[in-house]
Amino acid sequence: MKKVLLTTAGALFACTSFAADCGKVTIAEMNWNSASLMANVDRFILEHGYDCDAELVPGDTMPTGASMIEKEEPDIAPEFWTNSMKEALDRGVEEGRLKIASKSLSDGGEEGFWVPKYMVEEYPELATIEGVLEHADLFTHPEDPSVSGFYGCPAGWNCQITAGNLFQALQMDDAGFELIDPGSGAGLSGSIARAYERQAPWIGYYWAPTAILGKYEMVKVDFGSGVDEEQFRQCITSESCLDPQVTMYPPSPVYTMTTAQFADRAPQAFEYMQSRSFTNAQMNGLLAWMEENQADGQYAAENFMFEHEDIWSQWVSADVKQKIVSALDEL
Repeated sequence: MKKVLLTTAGALFACTSFAADCGKVTIAEMNWNSASLMANVDRFILEHGYDCDAELVPGDTMPTGASMIEKEEPDIAPEFWTNSMKEALDRGVEEGRLKIASKSLSDGGEEGFWVPKYMVEEYPELATIEGVLEHADLFTHPEDPSVSGFYGCPAGWNCQITAGNLFQALQMDDAGFELIDPGSGAGLSGSIARAYERQAPWIGYYWAPTAILGKYEMVKVDFGSGVDEEQFRQCITSESCLDPQVTMYPPSPVYTMTTAQFADRAPQAFEYMQSRSFTNAQMNGLLAWMEENQADGQYAAENFMFEHEDIWSQWVSADVKQKIVSALDEL
């Protein structure tokens, strides 16, 4: 009997110790669908599989990265497009403040200026920036038909800086274009959907993987410049860039970043973060489901956990998987 009690007490201590080691974990929920989905999946798995007190906090690329480096909070940024502040992140890793856990998107991310495929089929030259500038009159501004319209990024997004600098470098204003602030991510994606429904002209910034680029065929405009990574990192990503030069967007490494303090405090939870990754095909499908069902990140994450055990079970051990399955059974 004494042996049983000791064994039970030991098991309870191990479980309590495991939870205490993880403790409170803050997860940045970025304001776009794939990042929101990923953050909610991580919250569910860390909470139910690793006994973490997991909490989502609002996040955005630049402020979240700076806060993780300077204040060691939040603990986790599930989907971090690192091109926007590579030097600062590299410095954070070198100084032992940050950890790169895994590739959030194993195929990496893609950014660029895009036009609908149906426009390129009619005017093949629109696949190049020279053709776009020569045919600026095709891209009528939705609110002012006397000028051409280019859809940039919503205010406050880092891509607002890069798209604006490249708009200037390409001298699109000289060709008659005006930058359009879509107001929100939904406003930007909605502008593409409306254009496709009407077979209307459209040009602007967008990125992949996304439900929109999975649903609507778009062609990335070739600037004819190749990629100048130094120019992109030193100038195009900077609000203070005075003389931006033309470069294509570099391929975008998309990582899960954590603080070093979290990795040291909760090694089992960090091991999960090192395993969790989505392919672009998987994410495109999940994002399309979110759009079709008008689902937020939490609802989409719960659906993912129910419907895609074949994916998430590869990220965790057998005992953690059983804890998660039990939690799902109680929902």
